Amino acid sequence: MRYRELGRSGLSVSEVGYGAWGIGASSWVGATEDESVRALHRAIDLGVNFIDTARGYGESERIVGRVVRERAGDEVLVATKVPPKNGVWPAPDGLDPAETFPGAHIRESLETSLRAGGLDHFDVLQFHVWSDDWVGRGDWLETIAELKEEGKIRLFGVSINDHQPDNALALVRSGAVDSVQVIYNIFDQAPADTLLPACAEHGVGVIVRVALDEGGLTGRITADTTFPEGDWRNRYFRGDRPAQVEQRVAAIVADLDIAPDEIAENALRFVLSSPTVSTVIPGMRTIRNVERNTALSDGRSLTADQLAVLAKHRWQRNFYS
Repeated sequence: MRYRELGRSGLSVSEVGYGAWGIGASSWVGATEDESVRALHRAIDLGVNFIDTARGYGESERIVGRVVRERAGDEVLVATKVPPKNGVWPAPDGLDPAETFPGAHIRESLETSLRAGGLDHFDVLQFHVWSDDWVGRGDWLETIAELKEEGKIRLFGVSINDHQPDNALALVRSGAVDSVQVIYNIFDQAPADTLLPACAEHGVGVIVRVALDEGGLTGRITADTTFPEGDWRNRYFRGDRPAQVEQRVAAIVADLDIAPDEIAENALRFVLSSPTVSTVIPGMRTIRNVERNTALSDGRSLTADQLAVLAKHRWQRNFYS
């Protein structure tokens, strides 16, 4: 496993981290706690030292905390997220931070997360939505400073609204944030335009989510793909979207001249080809996925020619809406 600096924080994180949404059994169907625990342990065995969870991920914080306590001899960094008090996802323009992240709500959510995980601190506390309208307003920054002083968190970050990378530029430039979490993949390359350069300039760590487009960039989504009842991907991949994805992935495979089952590897290598990216956090609900994803931390980046090919495959859309 190779490690990268998380911005200016002084923390070193595995370039392949662990996205723990899928193990919480809140939106993804099919995870079992026993398998999730085994997968987390295997990830740590293979050098993963960064796990991303959230208050809104069902049982995820509890399961992650259990494994971290069981691996007390290993330094495992855990990031969690505070949901907006008003429950509005994503955050639209015009909201007052007193509606979304008042100090009392931040503290209450953190304390709940600490109890759920059985932990005494989190290494990164992130707001689960963000709007640059909130820079310099509200009492959230004061509360974050207090929580750092109390040792309950080490760093502060935000999870940027889906497909809105420029909506955190003012925050990044303000110096008030330690890390940002953003969607960045072969389809959505927009963060590379302005956000990633700003993060590099201001020493802000970059955590990349949805590198595999919720499964779209694995090569397993076809026009005939179905998901279990209750699985949120039924909404994400509704209508003719699976057919669109299949066609787009086939074009990437053809242009890169790779085998269809190599698309996921290339999708992760695309993200890691950016030196500004600190860590990528694919969801890994099985040991098999852990072993396949962590094996990509081998120092091999895509070539300039391959990156030039992938630059032509931007696909601006929002399947979350």
